[in-house]
Amino acid sequence: MTAADALTPADAPPPHPVTRTSASAAPATRGASGHGAGSAALSVAIDIGGTKIAGALVDRRGTVHATARRPTPPSTARRHGAAPAGAVGAACASPGAAAEAIMAAVTEVIATLARSPEWARVTRCGLASAGPVDAARGTVSPVNITAWRDFPVRTRTEAALARHGAPVPVVLVGDGVAMAAAEHWLGAARGRRNALCMVVSTGVGGGLILDGRLCPGPTGNAGHIGHISVEVDGPPCPCGSRGCVEALASGPAIARRAAAMDWRPTGADRSAAAVAAAARDGDPVALAAFDRAGRALAAAIAGTATLLEVEAAVIGGGVAAAGEVLFAPLRRHLATYAALSFVRGIEAVPASLGTDAGLVGAAAAAFELLPDPALDAADPAPPRRA
Repeated sequence: MTAADALTPADAPPPHPVTRTSASAAPATRGASGHGAGSAALSVAIDIGGTKIAGALVDRRGTVHATARRPTPPSTARRHGAAPAGAVGAACASPGAAAEAIMAAVTEVIATLARSPEWARVTRCGLASAGPVDAARGTVSPVNITAWRDFPVRTRTEAALARHGAPVPVVLVGDGVAMAAAEHWLGAARGRRNALCMVVSTGVGGGLILDGRLCPGPTGNAGHIGHISVEVDGPPCPCGSRGCVEALASGPAIARRAAAMDWRPTGADRSAAAVAAAARDGDPVALAAFDRAGRALAAAIAGTATLLEVEAAVIGGGVAAAGEVLFAPLRRHLATYAALSFVRGIEAVPASLGTDAGLVGAAAAAFELLPDPALDAADPAPPRRA
């Protein structure tokens, strides 16, 4: 077994309520009624993104028992040369081969987790992916993984789990829905009965908590706030519409807006992070670029609150890491857009789970959307509800 195959150490203190255990616990035994019987349930959690595929074993308290990670292989076809270091499949001769190389990385993550002594406690699997996803069909077509178009990731994952002795059900959710599940379970939306959770980064996604429960919708895309139009004559969006939140408030949109306003950075970096740094230093153009993003987010949040009476918007992602550079104008504009009495009290708060949100959310979605009464009745710590 190579170093890359080893279970990731699980003893580093995380910056949030997620806890981790050592992977050296005594093996659980399989009960007569099936995989994971007779012991506290674990979910396999898999988070598929454009740069990495991460996996974990998570219990119903949110404790992470083992983790594994692989880089996401490139989607572009390769006929010559090597893939980036650590990528599965050094050369992809066709788009089909690229798609299979990515699935092979998912399978390797599962194989690594299956070596954990806790594997026998697995009762289900949550699969979070960049979208669009089609949870009803179990397929994904991620914008940032072009080799996967209508890829049957759920059935392929079920088959991989079964090959490693875990014939368990799999639920597929979008990454925004996973983030909502995570923040409601252990993060900033904990205790909220109605919340909108948003990821504002290279793109803008989201998920909904309504009446204390995760609401992924029929295809797993409910709450995808990034493609609500908030500017009728706004810039075109890659989705085909105009004036979408993503076209106005994502990291690339903020950087484009600053450049269009003739922003002059002190160095070569023209990213949204550099614009945020300049805004902290009082640069008026950088502040204006973030003000526009905050206004777009505020309009979308207020519209969602008016429609669904959510009480809070929990915002994470790389752009949200700008802190008050983003949240100050967002809250200021929210006070204007959320004008009706029943939405006036809506709060905009930063997410708290950081980079673990996808994995924790995949597990939370699995426990909530794939209940197993026979196994869960004996479990001492069911998922926390609002």
